[in-house]
Amino acid sequence: MMPRLGAEYPIEIAVTSKPIADYQTDDYFELDLPVAPAVMVGEEIVVEGSAVSEEKVEAAIRRHLGMPEAAAKRKTFMRKLFGG
Repeated sequence: MMPRLGAEYPIEIAVTSKPIADYQTDDYFELDLPVAPAVMVGEEIVVEGSAVSEEKVEAAIRRHLGMPEAAAKRKTFMRKLFGG
């Protein structure tokens, strides 16, 4: 999802991956960052501690870039089946 959105919108994507113990330290909590797994767009925490849909991330990116909301995607059979 992230490579496609990075190619579609003029944004920089940074992925941070650490052992879970690193996210549970006092030093990490002092940074006031979200609980992993998380997705942030700019300063906005889109989701923390769970999975997120591509549509929700895309909407946050569009808000961050000052773009209008994307038209709602039609729910196809496969999207309904797999929760997309």
